[in-house]
Amino acid sequence: MARTSQAPAPATASEAKAPDFIAWHVSNRGEKAFWTKVGAAWFHRDRRGLSLQLEVVPINGRIVLRTPLDDETKEVQPGA
Repeated sequence: MARTSQAPAPATASEAKAPDFIAWHVSNRGEKAFWTKVGAAWFHRDRRGLSLQLEVVPINGRIVLRTPLDDETKEVQPGA
């Protein structure tokens, strides 16, 4: 009887992988900063790069990538 590999199969397109980072648009107004969720990012398999999926493209401010909190990963659906 042949042995089979016990390594987990890579995630397929139908299996949504939680994002590694949440993309936030940060704009400053006076002394306050306003954060708006604009997308998500996932590491490449070799972890030498990222794929960034933006739902909107801000025209000012900056985009910040932060690791998600547990409740944020439930909200983001890749490819949706």
